[in-house]
Order: sequence, then structure tokens, then C-alpha cells
Amino acid sequence: MVDPAAGPSRYAEDLRLAHVLADGVDSMALERFRAQDLTVWNKADLTPVTDVDRTIEDALRSTLSRVRPRDAVLGEESGETGHGSRRWVIDPIDGTKNFVRGVPVWAVLIALMDGEDAVVGLVAAPALQRRWWAAKGGGAWTGRSLSAAVRCQVSSVWSMRDAFLSYSSLGGWAERYRLEDFLRLTREVGRTRAFGDFWSYMLVAQGAIDIVCEPEVSLWDLAAPSLIVTEAGGRFTDLAGADGPAGGGAVATNGRLHEDVLAMLARDVIEADSDATDSDIELE
Repeated sequence: MVDPAAGPSRYAEDLRLAHVLADGVDSMALERFRAQDLTVWNKADLTPVTDVDRTIEDALRSTLSRVRPRDAVLGEESGETGHGSRRWVIDPIDGTKNFVRGVPVWAVLIALMDGEDAVVGLVAAPALQRRWWAAKGGGAWTGRSLSAAVRCQVSSVWSMRDAFLSYSSLGGWAERYRLEDFLRLTREVGRTRAFGDFWSYMLVAQGAIDIVCEPEVSLWDLAAPSLIVTEAGGRFTDLAGADGPAGGGAVATNGRLHEDVLAMLARDVIEADSDATDSDIELE
């Protein structure tokens, strides 16, 4: 039987370490979830950061500095430290706005990149009592624990008319003058829902939905989910179709629908002064 902790992968030990890292911060995050004294700041880009984000990233960095001192670390809150081809990529709380508002859909994202490739990915959502994980070549898995894990597999949907699409917000598309592109895609699919953040990608990996796309996302948001989706049999690219999590935008699908989705989104970006459609729509 394949070990769900790792699978037949040369990165098995790194994936086990990712679980240990998540074990060390799960309770830390849960203790502060819905805390009345939660401290929240706005970063330069006006997105929120909490004391929990910073505490968790510091804790993960501290452990990695001891057990993987030769590896670099890239985190959302403290940037990149270290050098080398192996780099741990951390989002201490993905879904900080949910965390702040008491919505339980948030997660700790931990990935390892070897060169340009994500080779380990773990998404820990303790408020949902679930994790998803993958190591390159070992498949994608989910469960409450390693002993109760099941393998993830993307859907077999072939028709856009039967497809479920998830996204984070309309505002991001409007800000980049791509709203009409996105709306054209929504008119082609069978159903749309805004699950958002890591949750959308994990639902693709599990086969519950078929398409996710976001216009601007950072590497720490995507490194772990991208591997989980691809190890579940899906495809993960940027909006232009380049494989991997580093393109600044994301399209994740069951693979069968990917080229159709890229075709729906493909066009030259319209300049702000020539786009009346997007500017006339009030969005968050």
C-alpha cells in the first residue's frame, strides 16, 4: 500500500517534515481564531495581516533554520532568506480576511520548491479539520490524519456546459481590465461559485469542481495548491498557459477543460481609457 504520508517520491522525507511543521502551528492558529484581542494591521497593499500570521511564519522559519539550514525560505510576511536551489514557500494564513471575520475557511500553506518546480505541497485547514498534501510523483491525498487519508482525483468532466467554476472576486478582474474576459468564461460554464483562496484549488483536486482562475496571485498562495492539483491529475498554469505557480495569475482545471478555459480568457488587455464596461460596474 502506498504510504499516504509521502508516496513513492524522492521528496518523501520533506513531505513528512511539512506535516511536522503543520502540526507545530495548527493549535497556535486555532487558539487565536475568533480571539477577541486579535491584532490586525493593513499592509502597504491594504491587505490585512494579523499577529497570528507573523507568529506562525516566525515559528516555521525557526524550525526550518534548525532542520533544513541549507534551504532558503520565502514567506509572505518576511520575504526571502537564505540561498540555494531548494526553497520552502510559506503562507502562514491563506484567507486572512476569513480568519479575521471568523469564517473557518483559512489554511496554513507549506511548499518546497526545487529550482522552479514545486515538489512538496501541504495545505492545513485546522478549523475544517482537514489537510491536503502531495509530493512530486507520489499522488495527492486528503484527510483528517495520515491514517485516514484518501487519494485525491480531479473530475472527468469534458464539457464546459457541465463544468463548475470557482473564483475569489470580480474586483481583481476589473482592476486589470479583464472583467469581460472572465464574464465570457462564466457564461460558458454550467455553474459558478466564489469559494476563494486555497479552498477552490482543493475542490478541483478532489473533483468537486472543475475550474479555478484568479488574475493576480502570489507564489506563496499557489506553490502548495499547484502541486496538489497536478498530482491529483489536473493542470495548473498562469493565464497565458505557462505551467507552474510562478506566473502571477492562475488557472487550475481537471486538465480536460484547460485549453478551452485559456481560450475564453485569451485577449489583449484593454487600456483603462478605452474600457467602459469594467469601469461602469461597482465591485469590491
